[in-house]
Amino acid sequence: MQNRLAHVAALLVALNVALSQGSAQRPAKPDARLERLKTELGQEIDRMHDFSAQMVDMVFSFGELGFNEVETSKYLTGILEKQGFAIERGVAGIPTAWLARWGSGRPVLAMGSDIDGIPQASQKPGVAFAAPIVAGAPGHGEGHNSGMPLNVTAAIALKKLMEREKLPGTLLLWPGVAEEQLGTKAYYVRAGLFKDVDVAMFTHVGRNMETAWGLQGSYNALLSAEFAFRGTAAHSAGAPWRGRSALDAVELMNVGWNYRREHLRTEQRSHYVIKDGGDQPNVVPTTARVWYYFRETDYPKVMELFETGKQMAQGAALMTSTTLESVKILGSAWVPHFNKPVAEAMYGNIKRVGLPTWSAEDQQLAKAVQKLLNRPERGLDTAVAALGAPIPEETRRGGGSDDIGDVSWNVPTIQLNYPSNIPDLPGHHWSDAIAMATPIAHKGVTAGAKVQAMTALDLLLTPTLVTSARDYFTEQCKQTAYTPFIGATDQPAIWLHQDIMSKYREQMRPFYFDTTKYKTYMEQLGVKYPTVSR
Repeated sequence: MQNRLAHVAALLVALNVALSQGSAQRPAKPDARLERLKTELGQEIDRMHDFSAQMVDMVFSFGELGFNEVETSKYLTGILEKQGFAIERGVAGIPTAWLARWGSGRPVLAMGSDIDGIPQASQKPGVAFAAPIVAGAPGHGEGHNSGMPLNVTAAIALKKLMEREKLPGTLLLWPGVAEEQLGTKAYYVRAGLFKDVDVAMFTHVGRNMETAWGLQGSYNALLSAEFAFRGTAAHSAGAPWRGRSALDAVELMNVGWNYRREHLRTEQRSHYVIKDGGDQPNVVPTTARVWYYFRETDYPKVMELFETGKQMAQGAALMTSTTLESVKILGSAWVPHFNKPVAEAMYGNIKRVGLPTWSAEDQQLAKAVQKLLNRPERGLDTAVAALGAPIPEETRRGGGSDDIGDVSWNVPTIQLNYPSNIPDLPGHHWSDAIAMATPIAHKGVTAGAKVQAMTALDLLLTPTLVTSARDYFTEQCKQTAYTPFIGATDQPAIWLHQDIMSKYREQMRPFYFDTTKYKTYMEQLGVKYPTVSR
């Protein structure tokens, strides 16, 4: 009898364990209220599609370079002010930077995206060959005209729902000024813009709907620096022996660096442009400046490159009897580390929203551009990408940089890449502007705004998600301590590109989007969509 009772008891224990394990393995039952509100958010953002598209087209038409996003910032803050957001302008000592705030209490969610353009990237949208709006002028050859319109759309829709549902929480919106110079986000961190933020939610134009978590191995850290030399002027033909050429110092530094490349790690990326090479050939150059980007996989390795660069500059000055007058840090970026719990929540919303439905015209334009660039004519993506994860250290081979990395080491951060551009483009090129004021960009922004808003709603209604995000971030920072590349006395390089914008702004102004006369920017420019041949 006792044996039978023991056997029955053992069976009951085993059954209870099995039931418990089964319950743990089953997915949690969806929160009915959260699901309903997500559906409403998606419907509201669909109704805002024309409004979102208009913002995308307007910012595209401004085409402003970093630190000169005057019209862009004026336009976006004007919209947010009308929607009840409080605007703080000129934050972190940067004239075109701003912070928009609405709501109260926690969580505090900071939505950001870049707003600057690319030099010599002026391009008519929807035209699958080179067709500048203003020849030689800047334009949105990186697609930065789309990210803040996405965030503005998401925030307005979310604000409306939060007011109706009486949800606590604070929404912040902020622009990535001069991202192409990696020029501002470290200064935002230093100025305390994110000190009370629970989660930073960044967006960047992409070719699919994607997010990722962990250290982003396809990125490099970066330090941007300008080396200025001073020599002695003389008549280049009459008395060249009396001169000392600052340009010679720049050229010798560059030659030295190019020889050194053979003995640097394959993961590094370094590039330079000469910003001042003298005034005219018959005057030995008194001044010369060269601007370098040093990229490596982490902070210590970037600093090693920078120290090597400074040694090259000092050696060049010695060889030419000139003076290395200054070394200025112009920008910097850490490698991003994105938050796993929020990335997983965002990916759930990506699967829920999916990719836009592309028209035959959308695909025709994409394939025409790919053909133009000698790429496979695969068109636009039609399947959502997988959730990104860290790659092993030994497989990292270097790449681009983004100063969202500095933010990600100071607050839990996530990035959404949304499908507003064409796959397989070179980047930082006029061809990357072709789709950026077309239905491709508009559809991608609407879909991305849904994902951004739904993920924000997850954070507003699921306190454990915010806690998990903070716990993950705490563990992240135990492994690596953040040290900014910028020093206490370094200041934002707000003078950059003023010369280019002063040359082209008045030529570009007549082509600003006029929403009182036209529904789309392509209509204003007289572009038939798509135009795939001359």
